[in-house]
Amino acid sequence: MELQTNFISFPVLISFLVLFLTFLKLRSNRKSAWRLPPGPPRLPIIGNTHQLMSPLPHRTLRDLASKYGPLMHLKMGEVSTVVFSSVETAKEVLKTHDVVFASRPPILVTSIMSYNCTSITSAPYGEYWRQLRKICILELLSAKRVLSFRSMREDLMADLVQWARSRAGTSINLSEKIYSSQYAMTSTAAFGKKSPEQEKFIAVIKEAIKFVGGFNIADMFPSIKLLEVMSGMRPKIEKLHNESNRILEDIIQGHKKAREGNENEQEEDLVDVLLKVQKQGDLQFPLTTDNIKAVILDIFSAGSETPATAADWVMSELIKNPKMLQKAQTEVREVFNRRGQAGEEGLSELKYLQQVVKEALRLHPPVPLLLPRLAAETREICGYTIPVKTKGIINAWALGRDPNCWNDPETFDPERFNDTSVDFKGNYMEYIPFGAGRRICPGMTFGLVQVELQIAMLLYHFDWKLPGGMKNEDLDMTETFAVTVRRKDDLHLIPTPYVQPQVDPR
Repeated sequence: MELQTNFISFPVLISFLVLFLTFLKLRSNRKSAWRLPPGPPRLPIIGNTHQLMSPLPHRTLRDLASKYGPLMHLKMGEVSTVVFSSVETAKEVLKTHDVVFASRPPILVTSIMSYNCTSITSAPYGEYWRQLRKICILELLSAKRVLSFRSMREDLMADLVQWARSRAGTSINLSEKIYSSQYAMTSTAAFGKKSPEQEKFIAVIKEAIKFVGGFNIADMFPSIKLLEVMSGMRPKIEKLHNESNRILEDIIQGHKKAREGNENEQEEDLVDVLLKVQKQGDLQFPLTTDNIKAVILDIFSAGSETPATAADWVMSELIKNPKMLQKAQTEVREVFNRRGQAGEEGLSELKYLQQVVKEALRLHPPVPLLLPRLAAETREICGYTIPVKTKGIINAWALGRDPNCWNDPETFDPERFNDTSVDFKGNYMEYIPFGAGRRICPGMTFGLVQVELQIAMLLYHFDWKLPGGMKNEDLDMTETFAVTVRRKDDLHLIPTPYVQPQVDPR
């Protein structure tokens, strides 16, 4: 799935000299004769930055778009930015002019963490990126490869069930366990058996994600390199990069040693697959070890945080809507009991659960503002000029709640997906939780199966209630914005084990 930027606090004070020089530079630029999209008034130097310092920028952008239009121009420091907030405008950037907007704007944290933008997510559009995407689709995240990890996923879900059962009748932090289980699934798929430094690597990734911010001050004034140091971003990110690089180097070298002499005698994890592709040596752009590290970082961050966020919101919406919880739970138990096995093979029969997941992703796309695009050429869109090097932001969250596209858009209603062809594949601009166009998330299958399996196992094995006599309708659904939009407060629930017929726990 596609990654997203994080808004960090604007520094209280910037050197007067830097501001003065920046002001002179901006004032010296002649006013463009282009017909730019409308947008809110901006301040000298910082532009519209002050208007996006809200804790929930996806909502702020939706509110601004309702006033200034679905194609809106902002000035983020010295960076020209256009926000797309309707089906019509999103189609222009993701379909009609997809090639023009297929690259990424430079962001400090991704440049450093992804080895100078050599990952699938961050690489500029071109032949190298096409090669990476082909490897990803055909080798790393193909349906066959995802299926090969089934027993691993089921084992980890069995651990989750055992953990919750041991705490039956007490309040547990389900959000925390959902996230740790999702990270464990991705880690095992990537590295195979547990690495001694796996937990440290996960901690580094989580910390680095906090810096993934296209609205950080260093990214708003890219011409002033001094700000990278003054803001403290570069030294902090480089420290995280050095630590993750050390861990990945150890893991890769360990895999190389393990493969010597027995390449056909072990199950392949994603590091093994990349090393095999590297060894074959028939690529236009030979894969370096740093390239492999960049790809693994991509898969690890996107393949853990986003499905975990999605699963957390699915459970939250079900708890808040007990009739829908009961319907989903009844379906899961009927299917698994009939099959005599609670596991991944039965997921395809869980039609209502699939609708529940779809609806949760409509209301709560884990990445509400898709990873930014960069205009490679000047283009006319909807009667306005989008200059070359303009940064493009697609508000997927606003599209999923557009009253022009959805009936009662703020209501959780899984059955709205009955008898509809709307899907995850980026063909319907009103529903793009995984993005669309050439940059659509290549890991949809990988992420969805993890979400559906986790929810199915939680619903099958347990009944759930809120602690302290809290009513379902009173559950707080407030968001907090990080790389994804999580729950502000973790979901705490009390599990009661389901007494089922004799069924294989896997």
